[in-house]
Amino acid sequence: MFTEVADRVWVARHAWFDVNVSLVGGEAGLVLVDTHASGLAARAVVDDVRRLGRGEVVAVVNTHEHFDHTFGNATVREAWPAVALHAHEEAAARTLEAGERVKARYAEGEDPHREEVLATEVLAAERTFSSATTLDLGDRFVELVHPGRGHTSGDLVVRVPDADLVLAGDLVEESTVAGGPGFGEDCWPLEWPHSLDIVLGLLTSTSTVVPGHGAPVDRDFVEEQRNAIGVVAQTVRDLAARGVPASQALEATTWPYPAEHLVHAVNRGYAHLSRGEKRLPMV
Repeated sequence: MFTEVADRVWVARHAWFDVNVSLVGGEAGLVLVDTHASGLAARAVVDDVRRLGRGEVVAVVNTHEHFDHTFGNATVREAWPAVALHAHEEAAARTLEAGERVKARYAEGEDPHREEVLATEVLAAERTFSSATTLDLGDRFVELVHPGRGHTSGDLVVRVPDADLVLAGDLVEESTVAGGPGFGEDCWPLEWPHSLDIVLGLLTSTSTVVPGHGAPVDRDFVEEQRNAIGVVAQTVRDLAARGVPASQALEATTWPYPAEHLVHAVNRGYAHLSRGEKRLPMV
């Protein structure tokens, strides 16, 4: 069920992954931002859009390539055959591969969503950009901005200037705040703080920010999360400069998030350090 959070911007918060699917409306139609985690789940999204009765979907935007944001693409294309699928070029290039990896994991498990994930057709965006682009909805513009790498290499945020709102994807997460944002096996922890600096530059003191997961937040929340991620990045650099190996880093100091949540952040952070940031010996 979609709830209006700003002028002609609606968000549906789904229990599965606590993921947000959003709509931006204009005279030319609707932009659907992220499409949920399976074809079956996306059919419910399509029904909710039609129930809302505010127009036809003319464009889909994937905030990044992860399956909980892209696996509904084909279902939305079936409902609105002329819909254009947009994503950052890195995300689009990785969508099919990321989808196959997820399907392989679900095939080996007993997750209750196993069958619907395996049955989903994976469809990547075909309209891509490298830095920024704009969608024209007639009476308003919607900006797509790649602020840099963070949660993935292909993150984008959706800015609706006249509504003072940003749909931040998984660069910002509210529902996992106790355990931290999503430091996955494809994250860029050393660059994430700088990407959030760009996002903060798009916000005003009164902006509404819709995270990829969880409830809408304000600029202060984004700044606090940016600072915590910044501590993770700086701690990795400091430990590496002292010669602490990655295998000992989680136990070597305190972290702003639970250590078990930071395995990929530390491993990826160490891997992305330049030669000059590492002190020998390290293993």
